[in-house]
Amino acid sequence: QVQLVESGGGLVQPGGSLRLSCAASGSIFSNIAMGWYRQAPGKQRELVAGIAASGYTNYADSVKGRFTISRDNAKNTVYLQMNSLKPEDTALYYCNAHRLSWTNWANPGPSWGQGTQVTVSS
Repeated sequence: QVQLVESGGGLVQPGGSLRLSCAASGSIFSNIAMGWYRQAPGKQRELVAGIAASGYTNYADSVKGRFTISRDNAKNTVYLQMNSLKPEDTALYYCNAHRLSWTNWANPGPSWGQGTQVTVSS
């Protein structure tokens, strides 16, 4: 099982930027796929972006061109750079870890962080 700790959330105005970080421990980080999910009040949790061990990335249509997922295997950390934020991006953002190096992103992995709140509002 992987332990995950997110940071970097906060309140930002529309059009602003935030960078989320997720520090992982307890597994061989470089060998597993990682993802960011979000859940807004009254809505289901959804995949925002994912990155395989190879570096291959996958994004939700709603964030393509605005968000970038990346990983630093030396620091056991995955990042989500969020630009041009919109009020509809407001949600609790969760880091997620898979067991394998690759996934088709149909389902999340077994390990979750505690979540970090992102609020986009003027």
